Amino acid sequence: MTPLERTADVSVIGLGRVGLPLALSFADRGLRVVGIDNDPARLSALREGAMPFQEAGTQELLERVRRGGPAGLDGADAPGPDDADAPGLDGADGPVLDGADAPGPDDADAPGLDGADAPVLDGADAAVLDGADAPGLVVGGKPGPRGSGSGQLELSERVADAARARHIVITLGTPSFSHIEIDMRDIRSALDDLLGVLSPGHSLVLRSTVAPGTTEFVAGYLAKHRGFSIGEEVFVAHAPERIAAGRFLEEIDTLPCIIGGVGDRSGEVAAELFGVFGAPIVQTTPVQAELAKIWANILRYTHFALPNLLMMDCERHRANVFEVIDLINRDYPRGGIAQPGLTAGTCLRKDFAFSEERSNAPGMLLAVSRVNESVPLFLVEGMRRRIGSLANRKVAVLGLAFKADTDDERDSLAHKLVRLLERELADVAVHDPHVPTPTAPLEEALRGAAAVVVAANHSEFREPQTLSAIAALAAEDCLVVDPWNCWGAGQVFAYTAELAAPAVAGQDDRSRETKASGEQTSPPAKPPA
Repeated sequence: MTPLERTADVSVIGLGRVGLPLALSFADRGLRVVGIDNDPARLSALREGAMPFQEAGTQELLERVRRGGPAGLDGADAPGPDDADAPGLDGADGPVLDGADAPGPDDADAPGLDGADAPVLDGADAAVLDGADAPGLVVGGKPGPRGSGSGQLELSERVADAARARHIVITLGTPSFSHIEIDMRDIRSALDDLLGVLSPGHSLVLRSTVAPGTTEFVAGYLAKHRGFSIGEEVFVAHAPERIAAGRFLEEIDTLPCIIGGVGDRSGEVAAELFGVFGAPIVQTTPVQAELAKIWANILRYTHFALPNLLMMDCERHRANVFEVIDLINRDYPRGGIAQPGLTAGTCLRKDFAFSEERSNAPGMLLAVSRVNESVPLFLVEGMRRRIGSLANRKVAVLGLAFKADTDDERDSLAHKLVRLLERELADVAVHDPHVPTPTAPLEEALRGAAAVVVAANHSEFREPQTLSAIAALAAEDCLVVDPWNCWGAGQVFAYTAELAAPAVAGQDDRSRETKASGEQTSPPAKPPA
């Protein structure tokens, strides 16, 4: 395969929840970007100017990138393969990724790239966002101005097209096999697609969360099959994604960027790319960068397992978990235990396995996982202890997302909760105002429910109006299961009569306070649509 002409600054393989905001942010700072993904629906949405998922501020960012130049989204002005100035796409005949549906969160959330026979982009299929005359990458780590409008984003389905850029960033999913082992098939497939088109000067950056030793494996794989001197001819580094869902545009500019390069200059070259964001660059070894990311997620996973285990222990001893947590934390300098809840997501739920597969303390992190994974069953069993059999009784589940106020439902324990309820022969109704999965309207889900489970603590569910709707629409003796303590009642399991009185009293108190302050008590006018 012939190396491709370099017509871009950076390519991003995988336009998921990590890769797409990253690609847009590069373009927003004046870089010429090639974004690669196999999902036709995702690419179609981008060509139409719509974000395929929720991430704060990215719709506006996409629109800003689209406005930056004359090329437009429909590819009408993009050069075709027969044009004299067309980018060199001809020799890219390697297979593309074979498409696992693997998730990847807070960290490489992009799906695998499939589409084995995807055609080379021509003028009809290409989508170029922004101006074609974008300047080259700023070298030396100098930040580019956000919103400069001088970059561009071109979309492609072919992994080999990534070689048109000097820098190649991989943001593919890295799931784990059920027997505690990292699944590297997507990364291996991407490397195979790139082997024939890589040339001296290319930089390959792993942004995905990977097991210790993976970056060195990638470097060795390229050296073995192409004979490259890593760190001198071709550069390989790990720059782990550590940004929380919903905070990408805030944290890409502020969180220290950890870079672990292989060989003499790989870290320096990767820093030239990520330096455009202006965040501090922290250079280290590849394996230390990998361990830092994995163990940051393990720390959070363990941090949330402790209150979940305490919640189960309090149930056994007939104690109130929220009161015990308050006793632990109140005015005590060595407190700090978190609140219970459903702890999952594509990062926390799997990343512990990347350490567990070679652990010197096998089973320790599996025990942490077992605690978090058992919360749905704990809630179902608690319901049965209080209201008896769930068979042929309606149970409303509020929330499918793994986290509050996000549309990301991958690896959410809410799905496990629904499956467990269905195995009890319950009639399950689900409502979530954020996720793409179709769910019932709130009123329909609540009407006649014998039990209501708050599975995601969305801000809408924390409003007193939701509790009032439960009291008005659910069965008279409805059991409310709220491990998040959404309404401050301080009870994981409570009946509507127990919850409604404090809620009404709280509303009356707030009304009296408002009247005393002279503020209007009527609701604000609804803004125009």
